Amino acid sequence: MRGLRHRNSALNVVLLLYLIVCFAPFLVSSITVNTPAELHASKGDTVTLSCTFTSTSRPTSKMSVDWSYRPQKGGPPQSFFHFSSRAFPSLEGQFAGRIQWSGIPARGEASISLINATLKDNGTYTCSVRNPPDVHGSPTSHIVLTVTPKAPSIRFSDVAVLLCFILLPSTIITLILIGRMLCPKKRHSQSNNYRSSIEVTEGEQYDIKPLGAKEKKVSCCDLWLMDSEGEEEYYNLKKEPLMDEGYAESQC
Repeated sequence: MRGLRHRNSALNVVLLLYLIVCFAPFLVSSITVNTPAELHASKGDTVTLSCTFTSTSRPTSKMSVDWSYRPQKGGPPQSFFHFSSRAFPSLEGQFAGRIQWSGIPARGEASISLINATLKDNGTYTCSVRNPPDVHGSPTSHIVLTVTPKAPSIRFSDVAVLLCFILLPSTIITLILIGRMLCPKKRHSQSNNYRSSIEVTEGEQYDIKPLGAKEKKVSCCDLWLMDSEGEEEYYNLKKEPLMDEGYAESQC
């Protein structure tokens, strides 16, 4: 009888151990970490390396977050940030003074911010979260960061100056051409302007105009658009003194 009881007790122990081995993974809570697969930024930007986690256990003081970096050219990963109750950013290396903790563990956030991104920051970033007793699942996730040179920006003042240098001269030239087309130039024939005293008629000699003839006035448009030859002839005629009667008779 005692042997039978001993046998049953041993069988119960074996069965209990079997159940523990088979169902232990389901009894232990798991944790899952998620990050975007890729991030793109420009040189000088502040980049948020987003990392979220889900855990069946509530985050406690034992929860920890680690960020590591692997260069784009390859090489071993470099740990540059650690969080355990408070942030411990790297004090040396390429990330010194450029990492800011922006995570909220109670909300399942373990993100950090990379300040003043440079081309050397291109590479793979790994976020690892541990929250005991959660030890199974996917406690790590990776982000591939690509930093590109920033495109040159054009300021409004530069555009305004450029437009002034291009549009203003073009506008002036266009107005001059339109004015020359709309206002006909007054052309003077040299044969009519410069004649000998013999060819001067009696009315022209004494500057006598026919009755009813109106004096043609020179418009501002004619003066402004007059070419160099016309201007010279016009001013020569203005400066030429009127011939008196005695001088005209001597020429005859």
